[in-house]
Amino acid sequence: MAAAPEDEVPRRAFHACLASTELYLLLAREAGGGSIEPRVFPLGDGPVVLAFDSEERLAGFAGAPAPYAALPGRVLAALIAGHGLALGLNLDVAPSAVLLPPEAVDWVAATLAAAAEAAPAPPPEPAALGPAPALQPLLAGLLDRALAGAAGLAAWAAMAGGPGGRLVVGVVGARPGVEGPLARALAEAAAFAGAPLPAVVFAAEGSPLAGRLDALGPRRGLAPPTRPPAPGPAGPEPTRPPILRPRGGRGVT
Repeated sequence: MAAAPEDEVPRRAFHACLASTELYLLLAREAGGGSIEPRVFPLGDGPVVLAFDSEERLAGFAGAPAPYAALPGRVLAALIAGHGLALGLNLDVAPSAVLLPPEAVDWVAATLAAAAEAAPAPPPEPAALGPAPALQPLLAGLLDRALAGAAGLAAWAAMAGGPGGRLVVGVVGARPGVEGPLARALAEAAAFAGAPLPAVVFAAEGSPLAGRLDALGPRRGLAPPTRPPAPGPAGPEPTRPPILRPRGGRGVT
């Protein structure tokens, strides 16, 4: 993303990774009573809160024990969105240091909100499914990453095409209770890729629907993710993520 700041594809992949990563938010004081207060630093461009992708990096920045809260990126974005706060990630402690302006934080929160209500789709008749539509490499990679996050929660998954050419993600052999969260995770992946939300369906192993998904294949195992490949440049669109600029050096004190 830093090497090609005008390229929308790595920016989308970055924001998707940010949403699914556990971050350590620097607090003004120890959390208590079910609430947290981020430590806010005044910068020339406006107020900023700081988060890090490891406890070690937070401690390295603070130079002493400091209160923090561990939050998924999606929760942190929702927490600070709409308050005019920028988000500094790994500032001064890693080459990955970057400053997300308030509009970038708001964009992440809005993108997540678009997928927040996603729910499993009704299982279709097996005969209604056909070959999966061609997927942009970014979408395919982010869907695979979402499935990898469900490793151990289902046996396998496959892509298919549904009525109207809609992408169907079929998940087979899922454990009870994971359907809703997994449907939302796959919807988030599509939202960050700038693609229509897929229909996420669930099937029992050995069922006719599982057999149809297997025939349409290939199976996508729920295994560790690989970096999503980058397609060619995407055309301009109003929902593209804001351009971020790397930030290094002692930017806050």
